Amino acid sequence: MKIIFFGTPDFAVPTLKQLLNTPSIEILGVVTQPDRRRGRGSQLSPSPVKTLALEHQLPVWQPEKIKKDKEAIEQLKALNADVFVVIAYGQILSQEILDLPKLGCINVHGSLLPKYRGAAPIQWCLYNGEKVTGITTMMMDAGMDTGAMLLKKSIEISLETNAPELAIDLANLGAELLLETLENLSTITPIPQDADTATYAPLIKKENYLLDWQRNAIDLHNQIRGFAPHCYTIYQGQPLKITASLPLASEYSPYLSPENQSLQENIQKLLTSNTPDAPPGTAIALPKNLGIVMQTGSGLLLITKVQPPGKSIQAAGDFANGNRLQVGTKLGD
Repeated sequence: MKIIFFGTPDFAVPTLKQLLNTPSIEILGVVTQPDRRRGRGSQLSPSPVKTLALEHQLPVWQPEKIKKDKEAIEQLKALNADVFVVIAYGQILSQEILDLPKLGCINVHGSLLPKYRGAAPIQWCLYNGEKVTGITTMMMDAGMDTGAMLLKKSIEISLETNAPELAIDLANLGAELLLETLENLSTITPIPQDADTATYAPLIKKENYLLDWQRNAIDLHNQIRGFAPHCYTIYQGQPLKITASLPLASEYSPYLSPENQSLQENIQKLLTSNTPDAPPGTAIALPKNLGIVMQTGSGLLLITKVQPPGKSIQAAGDFANGNRLQVGTKLGD
């Protein structure tokens, strides 16, 4: 089977590796986003997919807007591929491009479609507190993740899992499912999606990262892990990233690891009936070396890791000690 691979970020790398290691598949080339400036030095850097492609001496195309790049389209057409495999490429493909491969374009999507169509399915499923997600392979059409489904595989989500961790699990799962899809493509009957049950996972905006302490503890925890490591609050007029947390209500204990169950129990013992009745956004306890206990709109949330401006991620307890944080300190606007 002759394939052209479309992909850009780390999420797409395991699938490309899987295809490279499959003797029955020939990769004719890779289409990825143009090099972008990244990091503190703003150095021009290739995408992870391009880096892997060059290691294997694969031809690489990097059109700024592939729908309008007639030269790139003609080059892809001349290769006469059987399938285009698309995973987190980052651009919409026109119908003209979708019609080029003999057997169509297959997308590897990070959700159980038709739930979480769109650009950020991993982040929004965590934000919404989903307990199960997965990978769907589908035949692409001109819509946004609306094509007929081929295969699905699900995975359970721990209450402690954050977006980068879940992305790794789903990327590996996607590689396996894509290979299974290609191997059985002639016998799989595509299943149309039910548009009435579809949900969407739009691009994440900067305002999605700001924590509102009026929300309840579990919703804040899901926001922190869903948009990790970018969520932040305000401390002394500066943004303070909150990169990890733990809901302290005992109802969540069965869903935690033994280590965090023990941590939760230890903190609950420290929180006596004398705990102050504080407004949301107030630090109500500073258990030594364990973190910062915050009052939310409903329930308590333990902050376990933070990242001050210009510094690395650190234990919240170390931050509290270093900044002489006091019980009663307010976070947020």
